[in-house]
Amino acid sequence: MKQRPPPQKLRLGVNIDHVATIRNARGGDHPDPVRAAEIVASVGGDGITAHLREDRRHIRDEDLARIQNATQLPLNLEMAATEEMLEIALRHKPHAACIVPEKREERTTEGGLDAAGLHNTLAPIVEQLRAAGIRVSLFIEADERQLDTSLRLGVPVVEFHTGEYAHAFLDGDTVRVEKELRRISDMAALAAKNGIEPHAGHGLTFENVQPIAAIPQIAELNIGHYLIGEAVFTGLEPAIRRMRDLMDAAR
Repeated sequence: MKQRPPPQKLRLGVNIDHVATIRNARGGDHPDPVRAAEIVASVGGDGITAHLREDRRHIRDEDLARIQNATQLPLNLEMAATEEMLEIALRHKPHAACIVPEKREERTTEGGLDAAGLHNTLAPIVEQLRAAGIRVSLFIEADERQLDTSLRLGVPVVEFHTGEYAHAFLDGDTVRVEKELRRISDMAALAAKNGIEPHAGHGLTFENVQPIAAIPQIAELNIGHYLIGEAVFTGLEPAIRRMRDLMDAAR
């Protein structure tokens, strides 16, 4: 009898933006996001995610090199599709650059990038990032039109926005939860079939992570705000370990 291959280990990227948010609320250099990156590395995290926003509300320019120098973990730089952010990415050469939508007035990223509507803006940015050896991903909704555009742009990775799923879970709306899970699962399978590695993130918690983690094609979850919030009560190391255990159990 032919044995099935073991399930692929799901990677965990930890977004450390909100360590910097707390630092910036008071000024100075404490708490230091670099220390958070070191903790992520020490407990077996697979990567560091940081979003350098145009208004610098959390991660600052000087943080990027410090984070890169602090650990051997790959840095995933979340960035808007602007010339300023492109220049910064090309200068720092992170392992990956995830292009995300960005509005100055939003508290957090609201929905996925409209890759289809922004194709002509994205194409030269994607090309320059790829030419520099940076692994490009697009933060999109689990939508076939957005995925098709990502394929045409030649990106190797897409990250599916799980915000609607998280909201449905919080509302206790099981019909919406199942609908969102099916949508994400179908698009993850389609992405993988077309040679694009699917990732996922936004609003994931201890309570809702496992159904997303169980989708076999998803290779990586990026989780930040929830882990930093839990760290206030339990410490960052235990929070990451528990998330890692839940993800592993789902596989």
